[in-house]
Amino acid sequence: MTLPQSPRRADAQRNREHLIATAAEAFASGRGVSLDAIAKRAGVGSGTLYRHFPTREDLVEEVYRDQIRPLRDDARALLATEQPARALHAWMLRFAEWAGERRGICEALVAMSASGRFGTGPVCDQVQQILGMVLEAGAQAGELRRDIDPVDVGGIMAGVLSVAGAPDQRAQFDRMLTIVVDGLRLHR
Repeated sequence: MTLPQSPRRADAQRNREHLIATAAEAFASGRGVSLDAIAKRAGVGSGTLYRHFPTREDLVEEVYRDQIRPLRDDARALLATEQPARALHAWMLRFAEWAGERRGICEALVAMSASGRFGTGPVCDQVQQILGMVLEAGAQAGELRRDIDPVDVGGIMAGVLSVAGAPDQRAQFDRMLTIVVDGLRLHR
């Protein structure tokens, strides 16, 4: 038998959900909004926000947690129609487009990578799983090296996004990805 949730826990869950919804609206506006401003918009204290989301990256990841799932389908579709190295390159381009459409995600990924935190949290976990799936397909096909860690590739992507993540830099991003994917190839 499940006991009813205490009012305090229910309030905490409502606060969390409201903070996520408020942050999503704030990030969509395109302006760099502070966490304190998000807390104020949500009608909660800054302490409440920081209790749920200790860092900006934690909040950004939670906002975009469910929006990354279609990228897994993209990876599978690419693997079904392309050689693994080409699929990896194409998927990285799609990821960059996805990230470019979501305010704050590039900055959060770069900050996590710089702090050594890349690889934790819902978005990074899913990116790693997708990269792992594509890298494994490439290793199985004898096209990509077997010693590649998806966390490292995710960190490289974050670095490339920090240099050439803007939509008007897509050609540079593509050139840089070509170099990255060539470095991941199994050279005989």
